[in-house]
Amino acid sequence: MTTLQTVFAKAKADNRAALVGYLPAGFPSKDGAVAAAAALVEAGCDVIEIGLPYSDPLMDGPTIQDAVHRSLVNGTRIADVMRTVEGVAATGAATLVMTYWNPIDKYGADRFARDLANAGGVGTITPDLTPEESEPWRAASAAAGIDTVFLVAPSSTEQRIKAVVDCCTGFVYAASLMGVTGARETVNVAAQGLVERTRAHTELPVCVGLGVGTGAQAAEVAGYADGVIVGSAFIRRILDAPDEAAGRESIATLARDMAKGVRR
Repeated sequence: MTTLQTVFAKAKADNRAALVGYLPAGFPSKDGAVAAAAALVEAGCDVIEIGLPYSDPLMDGPTIQDAVHRSLVNGTRIADVMRTVEGVAATGAATLVMTYWNPIDKYGADRFARDLANAGGVGTITPDLTPEESEPWRAASAAAGIDTVFLVAPSSTEQRIKAVVDCCTGFVYAASLMGVTGARETVNVAAQGLVERTRAHTELPVCVGLGVGTGAQAAEVAGYADGVIVGSAFIRRILDAPDEAAGRESIATLARDMAKGVRR
């Protein structure tokens, strides 16, 4: 099974940043989510984040909110998320679940971690779980053999960065800006400084997300980060496409452009 550790080691050996793509489970359909993620992998994504649809996505901007709403309307449940992970992991990409804490808590932390590992998932990103409240989830994840990823932000103090990275095992997610997800015209200038501050506290890879939407922006971020995370830009192309096949081709084109950009 491909792990985050092998992904980042290979990317480093290839003198490039890893490319991380995000798509919600159940979008544009349950089977379509797997097909879209597979298209991203074939186009050059090293890691895929599968979003667990949630009715109160506080961190997500309008593009992801739209996709998540459609996923929920499609009847997507945690069992569907696990099936999506299984299908995507079969492509050979390291596959994570990005989820708010409440669905894990309701499902049961130990059960969620075991089911994710059994589906071939390598870890989770939990944007609203704080270091102070994370110990039970970290213990469940360690027992299941999956990684935990938490977020730092430009507003994070040195003390906070240290507390966050101490909870991470796969990589550290550096949010490039304060606010919700979504592609921007430019990547926040604070992102590079945040990566440098984070590296002072950990040897884990540091990946930058929020605001990356073009090959040029991916290249910019790859100049200082270990990984480039892209979500809204892919989702926007699927939303704008006339059908699922056209959406897959559109996101594959963008992913190929970004895959070229992350090479140093």
